Amino acid sequence: MTTRAAGFRDVLGVTEFRALFSAQLVSVTGDQLARVALSILVYDRTNSPGWAALAYALTFLPDLVGGPLLAGLADRHPPRTVMVVADAGRALAVAVMALPGLPLTAVACLLVGVQLVNPVWSSARAALLPQVLPGDTFVPGMGLLMMLVQAGQVAGFALGGLLVASIGTGGALLADALSFAVSAVFLMTGVRSRPPRESSGVRWWRHVRAGWTVVVGDRRRLALVALGCISGIYIAGEAIAAPYAAELGGGAVVVGLLLGAYALGNVLGMAALSRIPPARRGRLLGPLAVLACAALVGCALRPDLEGTLALLTLSGVASSYNLIANTTFVQFTPEAQRAQAFGFALTALRVSQGVGVVLAGVAAERVAPHGVVAAAGVIGVVAALGAAALWRRAQAE
Repeated sequence: MTTRAAGFRDVLGVTEFRALFSAQLVSVTGDQLARVALSILVYDRTNSPGWAALAYALTFLPDLVGGPLLAGLADRHPPRTVMVVADAGRALAVAVMALPGLPLTAVACLLVGVQLVNPVWSSARAALLPQVLPGDTFVPGMGLLMMLVQAGQVAGFALGGLLVASIGTGGALLADALSFAVSAVFLMTGVRSRPPRESSGVRWWRHVRAGWTVVVGDRRRLALVALGCISGIYIAGEAIAAPYAAELGGGAVVVGLLLGAYALGNVLGMAALSRIPPARRGRLLGPLAVLACAALVGCALRPDLEGTLALLTLSGVASSYNLIANTTFVQFTPEAQRAQAFGFALTALRVSQGVGVVLAGVAAERVAPHGVVAAAGVIGVVAALGAAALWRRAQAE
């Protein structure tokens, strides 16, 4: 008889998880509000789209440093403490950014500091979650948090413009600072403190190197990172959503539909995967990674808006394999290096997505958007087949 997989109701019944869930909700939504507010703030002061785009890029780039170098703090210190201190630091920095007339150089420096802390918070959560949700409850719990990130990003972007219009950029930044403070309160009141998993006194740099070795020294973990990095290819549909919408004869509303289709599919896929018995999930990794890219190949036929939305939704459903890859990676990683290794994996994911966005944008200067997305699908299928083969060989060893 097949064992029933743990579901969302099971994990929401855990008090500590509800606190983590609430902290993630307010911080992710606030983070997106800040991105919108900062882009508008910089554009208003400089009247330059280029500077506004650079400000937006600064909200991603520091993760490439913070991931590998700082993520291990949650292995060496109590994870809850790391998260609370990170929230307090981010709240203070963003509140200072809201000061009227603050020079843009100071705003940029504070922004970089805030973003350096983000992977620290995420890695600490990754280290803490298996302790809060042991066994089969871990996967649906991680699924809920990943869906929450998607929903929070959509809500934050949607509300950001309205909030800035009603209370100004300074007010929106203060709302972001408040969200981090509220997140810290949820963590302090709802999650109990646990000792760090790494207590041997290993020096910081050796711990960083150990985290890197944990990732590249095990073929299973390396294969999981490779599967995750496939997202840097099928992200093409999101990366050029604006020109694709123009090709389809639409404007801002169609851009939102294209982005929303992928996000909706991703949420639906993760909800379905969390209900599949644990023993069957691993076998779906390769096929779903291939499908996430193969769905985009259909764009070569130049479908209408409805057809394009269907293809992007299907790609989003299949891309939910990242839930399996993410949770399996955490479960396969030794507890003492879990946060550090997760930081490296997060950095690899960020790099792949950043490169994918840039290449898709450059290609769209010369090739019609539907052709760029279809070509990305073909390349992605080949890459996904390779990553899936690596995963199968790693499991067989």
